[in-house]
Amino acid sequence: MGAKIGVLTRGGSTMPQAPLYEQIIADVSASIRAGTLHPDDKLPSIAELRQQYQSSAWPVRYALRILEERGWIVTRQGKGSFVASKPPA
Repeated sequence: MGAKIGVLTRGGSTMPQAPLYEQIIADVSASIRAGTLHPDDKLPSIAELRQQYQSSAWPVRYALRILEERGWIVTRQGKGSFVASKPPA
């Protein structure tokens, strides 16, 4: 099982919420920047993230793909997603 991602809350704001995949990206990158997740830590599985965010698989997969493109994580086929050895500053 991977590390728990801190979920950002948006209180009683009247601003429209960002799409769920953007929230996942923000939560994962914030956890990495805060040191909650360290280089080479395993992220929760897609199923675990789906449950945590109460969503379908699409926004989770999309968020993970963007995080990988931005250099925050690496995905290893059959192993899962991990914090990059040298994530962006």
